[in-house]
Amino acid sequence: MELNIEHRTAAHCENGVTASLLRFYGYDYSEPLIFGLSGSLFFVNLPFIKLAGFPVVSFRALPGFIFARVMRILGFRTRQRIFLSKRNAEKKLDSLLDKGFPTGVVVGMYYLPYMPIEYRFHFNAHNLCILGYDKEGYTVSDPIAIEKVKLSRTDMLRARFARGTYPPFGRLYWITAPPKKQPDLNLLVRKAIRKNCFRMLHQPGPVQWVGVNAFRYMGKNIPRFPAKYGNRKAALYLAQIVRMLEEIGTGGAGFRFLYAAFLQEAAGITGIAALNDFSTRMTAIGDQWRVFAADAARICKNRASENVDYQTIGDSLKEIGRQEEAFFTELEKVVKQ
Repeated sequence: MELNIEHRTAAHCENGVTASLLRFYGYDYSEPLIFGLSGSLFFVNLPFIKLAGFPVVSFRALPGFIFARVMRILGFRTRQRIFLSKRNAEKKLDSLLDKGFPTGVVVGMYYLPYMPIEYRFHFNAHNLCILGYDKEGYTVSDPIAIEKVKLSRTDMLRARFARGTYPPFGRLYWITAPPKKQPDLNLLVRKAIRKNCFRMLHQPGPVQWVGVNAFRYMGKNIPRFPAKYGNRKAALYLAQIVRMLEEIGTGGAGFRFLYAAFLQEAAGITGIAALNDFSTRMTAIGDQWRVFAADAARICKNRASENVDYQTIGDSLKEIGRQEEAFFTELEKVVKQ
């Protein structure tokens, strides 16, 4: 059996799975709108949490927050579960599909055999939408795949119970009931923008690792990498930042472009024409993130020009931070009017 959901590619897996689940219930929302409604554009550098041996750098809210936030504000009822038993995890997924519930699962990307070898690394927060199954395996809508794919039962369980950083523990999530009334997108979009501004500007408080504070913290620390870690490890740390920025989970620039597209759509929904200008500004900030990534990659490969080094890219990051702080400060004022 297979549930009838059109497969669509997406820039980010959790956005894509959320969009697929919403479409099943008749809510055909764009990926930028879903991401914007979740208010999940963010920036963190957490020295006490390691990924691939280096402190976590992320450009969005924690995995799972996009789905949870969007469903809550739209009024959908949902459930989520994790498992210790592989047998129980498999039985629950089959049961949900039998009852007609398309289901989101969290997996380790390394164990997906249809994934090109260069993308199969140990990242345990990839999201799939499961549409059906038979005795051999599952029909999967993977938002980064061109078309629906098949995944054997063995590979599914292996991916759902991948070990390492952030093990998924067979996590499932699904919608149990749609909202009782049609969501007021005008109101919800305005609230989501204000919430995202709050999270970037005010929620961090004095904590230096999150929100606008993280730009200054990380921009100050990058020039210290060679002395602190040695040249080889410094280059690896910088490569990890580039990987998070350009490859893992859409990357920092990618999320900025998504938010820019959301603001353009929000201008039409709310009637606030100024949001089009903010969309253009956020696109320009995303372009600067791409330049930062390119310069950092050249340093990692020892191909940097004379005027690009750890100090200059640290300064570049602080400048991007100043621009994002000004951006969200001004955006907050416009939407509050």
